[in-house]
Amino acid sequence: METKILWADDEIDMLKAHILFLESKGYIVETVNNGAEAVELSRENNFDIIFLDENMPGISGLEALAQIKEDKPSVPVVMITKSEEERIMEEAIGNKIADYLIKPVNPNQILLTLKKNLDHSKLVSQTTNANYQQEFRQLGMQLGSRLDAQEWADLYQKLVYWELELENIEDSGMREILEMQKKEANAQFSKMIKENYLDWIDGDDDAPLFIHQVFKEKIAPIIKQEKVCLLVIDNLRLDQWKILKPIIEKSFRIQKEEVVYSILPTATHYARNAFFSGLMPSDMAKNHPNLWLGEDDEGGKNMHEKEFLQTQMTRLGLNQKFSYHKITNFEGGKKLADQFNQLKDNQLNVVVYNFVDMLSHARTESEMIRELADDEAAYRSLTLSWFEHSPLQDIIKKIAESKTKLIITTDHGTVRVNNPIKIVGEKSVNSNLRYKVGRNLSYNEKEVFSVHMPEDARLPKTKMSSEFVFASQHDYFVYPNNYNHFVKYFHDTFQHGGISLEEILIPYIELNAK
Repeated sequence: METKILWADDEIDMLKAHILFLESKGYIVETVNNGAEAVELSRENNFDIIFLDENMPGISGLEALAQIKEDKPSVPVVMITKSEEERIMEEAIGNKIADYLIKPVNPNQILLTLKKNLDHSKLVSQTTNANYQQEFRQLGMQLGSRLDAQEWADLYQKLVYWELELENIEDSGMREILEMQKKEANAQFSKMIKENYLDWIDGDDDAPLFIHQVFKEKIAPIIKQEKVCLLVIDNLRLDQWKILKPIIEKSFRIQKEEVVYSILPTATHYARNAFFSGLMPSDMAKNHPNLWLGEDDEGGKNMHEKEFLQTQMTRLGLNQKFSYHKITNFEGGKKLADQFNQLKDNQLNVVVYNFVDMLSHARTESEMIRELADDEAAYRSLTLSWFEHSPLQDIIKKIAESKTKLIITTDHGTVRVNNPIKIVGEKSVNSNLRYKVGRNLSYNEKEVFSVHMPEDARLPKTKMSSEFVFASQHDYFVYPNNYNHFVKYFHDTFQHGGISLEEILIPYIELNAK
């Protein structure tokens, strides 16, 4: 399809060489020598791009720009001017120009502007595809080797990077190849976790930093030196952090950005309590029976996070004043944003924000939300849209204004499940789709990671002969009774509790206010 250009300049005759150059490249160029004609022609025709001289007789370039944008807001307009006056630049930019060129311009400058504004998507797509093809081979070689815990964290970050890079390109072929490579990575990662997890949590020297160690190893030393706001966004995956990152960077500079390991089960009951207590679940149940609620106990399983945090701070010799806030709805977030200045004297302010977890549950239960978040990209987009309009963004701005250090992390991620596997158990077995705990569980041993002795995984033993069984990759547990209904109902939903890159490898970020 031919590209049509409108070029308005009162000295258009002097630009004949430029126009011939563009026509030799296949562009169709229509010219006028005043702003009024430019406005009229833009109304009557569909130009792909408009070049507009700022200083013309009659209506000025800026006036013409405003009228053109009113009629055709999506057409890119490039302002060309002799003036370098800041006021003119600001006004042009405020009217959403596509580019700003200072006379004299040469043909290659014009060509570059055309490529940037008209062929940008195509060129980015081609380059991104080519770059991923090169990386694909490197990633494939890594997957074929025996990776340690840190190498898996590094590889997952690369996969997330390419997932976001390939998300909006025109050619879907590379996205499909990446999905296949990510699926293979999840299979290899799950195998590695099954082989190493029990040794790691038993104190193996090669173990990564787990979530129950993060506060002691990373956050406590900072609290001793400066004021900190700790933001725990429940269920925040690494890819979701990456799309929120540009907005947060408007107020903060990232000092450290890492990936740490969640624990099994990758569920709020276990992982977030482990984070705040600094203990594995079996130790929580043993040392704090008044705070820990097991699978068989009634009541909210995360009602004592503040108390768990207090016990850990006492154990670490931290006597600093702190506050704890759990936000589960819009009004709660707005109230905290309005009152945040009252917390500025605390050495530590902890905010637990539950929206992302609620989003994943809502997507399962609501047909409308499921349609809005039809795939991974849409799920990320919905997360971003929520954040842009949530009180959390206001809270983060208040933290920046107070010059307080911000630490962002989570307790676990979530994975999109699409492969049902059968399991049979008693009525008392828990309802989570990614892990089961109970007696007399029946399953295919090859399909799961089973822990017959919970104490081996530093998990509390609930009943005699109880065991934990974990789904991996994109699997989810379904009971044989009413099997087809539940297979369909939970297919392509986001779940947590089991073993996958998305659930276990979670972001940890330290930020300083600008």
